Amino acid sequence: MAVKLILLFAFFAVMVAVGFYSRKSAKSVEGFVLGGRNVGPWLTAFAFGTSYFSAVVFVGYAGQFGWKYGISTTWVGIGNAVIGSLMAWVILGRRTRIMTHHLGAATMPDFFGKRFESNALRIAASAIVFIFLIPYTASLYNGLSRLFGMAFDIPYVVCVIMMAALTGVYVILGGYMATAINDFIQGIIMIFGIIAVIAAVLASKGGFMEAVRSLAEFESDVPVTLGQKGAFTSFFGPDPLNLVGVVVLTSLGTWGLPQMVHKFYTIKNEKAVKTGTIISTFFAVIIAGGCYFLGGFGRLFDSPAIYNANGTVAYDAIIPAMLSTLPDILIGVVVILVLSASMSTLSSLVLTSSSTLTLDFLKGNVVKDMDEKKQLFIMRVLIVFFIAISVILAIKPPTFIAQLMGISWGALAGAFLAPFLYGLFWKKTTQIAVWASFIAGVGITVLNMFIKFIASPINAGAAAMIAGLFIVPVVSCFTPKMNAKKVDKIFACYDENVQVKRKVALPEKEEA
Repeated sequence: MAVKLILLFAFFAVMVAVGFYSRKSAKSVEGFVLGGRNVGPWLTAFAFGTSYFSAVVFVGYAGQFGWKYGISTTWVGIGNAVIGSLMAWVILGRRTRIMTHHLGAATMPDFFGKRFESNALRIAASAIVFIFLIPYTASLYNGLSRLFGMAFDIPYVVCVIMMAALTGVYVILGGYMATAINDFIQGIIMIFGIIAVIAAVLASKGGFMEAVRSLAEFESDVPVTLGQKGAFTSFFGPDPLNLVGVVVLTSLGTWGLPQMVHKFYTIKNEKAVKTGTIISTFFAVIIAGGCYFLGGFGRLFDSPAIYNANGTVAYDAIIPAMLSTLPDILIGVVVILVLSASMSTLSSLVLTSSSTLTLDFLKGNVVKDMDEKKQLFIMRVLIVFFIAISVILAIKPPTFIAQLMGISWGALAGAFLAPFLYGLFWKKTTQIAVWASFIAGVGITVLNMFIKFIASPINAGAAAMIAGLFIVPVVSCFTPKMNAKKVDKIFACYDENVQVKRKVALPEKEEA
């Protein structure tokens, strides 16, 4: 216990110290929200990765999908690395940084408002962010609380309040830079932690080969496998179609999540984009690949502790059950690992929510005269407000909140992914097409809660994203176009000539 407590308090002290250190960069709105658009590749890449993977992934998703699909769940981690990280950086990173800087956009709703010249779009987008990020924020506490209960026997309420208060302190003090620096520290902890945990868990089952052999003895309950053994160790697992839905939702979703795309707004320069792409991809391979690979062995730890009173599997209890047999020092590492993952995501979510509500909803609409000092004050107040709401929802979650947590990712990405992507690349994207994507993304995921026309909420979220990619171009072809001159002026930012060193880019022509 002493070792675990020392690790915990040392972690807390570092996080708060970073908050005080970063105060000087949070004196302006651009500094507080974007780090002055001067953030290097390592901080940006780790901020992207740590915001991506939280306790929801490590405890919830890894346990749930590992139980259902076995070792083939590793494909989810591979998809997260290739689609969710590598392709997101390559396709969105540079263009997002260029256009948002050109437009002076600080948030995703601000981008929609300025790119499509519509204050109504900005307000609608900020409302979607507010509604669906809050329950997602509350969901971060659940998996963490189970691990704290297992490691320290600390009451759930104390755990939630402690984590929320600490996160609030360093975000309020240092804004985005405090978040980015802490994300880097937390990311390092996550990398070493997941490697150590995988090695220890597999060793407890006789090593990798013995663990695979034991897992192959389980019979799948998916009808298509006809009860054959070995489904949980096969290449595509017992249910490849639903596995694809998980890959799409958790990988393509990052392209439309405001707290993820926001990281591209802050990139310093071309070198940072290229280096950040490599770092972020390797980080995702280790963390996402490791989490889902570990979860694939969940059935080897079958025990009464992972079942609810009605006999159903409590997916959030699977990973804690796997870890409960580890030595105290490793349990301490795991707790710090998951705490790091959760706090990095929480800080990103509350900063996104507060900045969006302040800059896109209150400023100019509710409060007409809002100078920079007042904007900073309101954002800090709203950070406290959002954290307080998430704590309340985490401690006493209403029934509908539990449902909303499952669809928040799908609703956000379903609404924003397509119009953001087309808005960066295609001049003919129209305002009405953006509205259509907002309605379709939120509509598909929310209606599916009640009508259940798609059995899995995961697949419903994936369907909403894919639908938007078709809806936006089709609607744009049949609706009034934006002013061509104004659109050309917006896209002119990509054609601006810049001078770079030869090691960054080769010249078009060279003398013989």
